[in-house]
Amino acid sequence: MAHYRASESKREQFRRYLEKSGVLDTITSVLVALYEETDKPNNALDFIKLHLGASGPEPADAEALRMELSDLQQKCNLLMEENKELRNKLMQYEPSPEEGAAE
Repeated sequence: MAHYRASESKREQFRRYLEKSGVLDTITSVLVALYEETDKPNNALDFIKLHLGASGPEPADAEALRMELSDLQQKCNLLMEENKELRNKLMQYEPSPEEGAAE
């Protein structure tokens, strides 16, 4: 009997943990959405996976994406500046189309 109560206590702790972290609410809302679907999907598991993943990337993934975005923006800015400098150099050696048409 004591063993039964110990496992029941662990179950209750786990249930409170899931409730506190919002897991139960999220799963419930996804299941309700599946229930309310007029055209039930052929694969309910895919539906659940899709709707559980709809909340967005994990925080670690989001941070990695932010860092990648920042790096790419810096590279883009450097390339745009280099492009501008090269165009200016090119203009020194080639006449603009307006000047060429006037001759």
